[in-house]
Amino acid sequence: MKRLLASIHDVGPRFEREVETLLDRLSGHLGGPRLAMLVVPDHWGEAPLTPGTPFATRLRGWADAGIEMFVHGWFHRDTTEHHGIAALKARHMTASEGEFLGLDHAVALDRMTRGKALVEDIIGRPVAGFVAPAWLYSDGAMQALGEAGFALAENHGRVWAPNAGDRVLTRGPVITWASRTNGRQLSSLAASAVLRRLLQPAKVVRVAVHPGDAHVPRLLESIDLTFRAFTRGGRVPSRYADLAR
Repeated sequence: MKRLLASIHDVGPRFEREVETLLDRLSGHLGGPRLAMLVVPDHWGEAPLTPGTPFATRLRGWADAGIEMFVHGWFHRDTTEHHGIAALKARHMTASEGEFLGLDHAVALDRMTRGKALVEDIIGRPVAGFVAPAWLYSDGAMQALGEAGFALAENHGRVWAPNAGDRVLTRGPVITWASRTNGRQLSSLAASAVLRRLLQPAKVVRVAVHPGDAHVPRLLESIDLTFRAFTRGGRVPSRYADLAR
């Protein structure tokens, strides 16, 4: 069976309208809310996810409808001063968004466990796993994943099981888009067009969208083309948890 895994990143009260727009759009391609949401507990320290609020109620409703919920960092913002290769990653792969790229083990574990407890309290069930903002992890963060009790984790190149000896469940690049600048939009449009063809034989394809995509018509068109390319051939929209089975 060939699977399609879809996810909406940066889910939280700051981007409620954008998340709703993307959920409606993706559900039309997937035959329902057969996707994952990556939840940020307090985006940039300015948009806390609070139990009992209307957004928390909506998040629980989405989980009840079958959407997988992942913890997606805590702040999403990277405030670490980087050097060497990490500095290159922080500068070129994300704009101060790779929160877990420079964290030591203790801080990473604390943010993971607090995020897990908060989201699970709101949705009333275990989270599916953890995905670091911008898919970037420090060595300490990698170590903390299993200790925090996450069943699944993801970076840009693979999905693995931290609580099962870091067993790799699938490999391959995520198809995603960048809306921040015109140049990044153009490069992501080109990359997605290539990957739509190259990944057709793959057993598992992952596609991720972000709130900023909802404001750029040409990115939305590319997202539609990508989902059509992978669903029209009979590829099955699936859950991340299906990989572990």
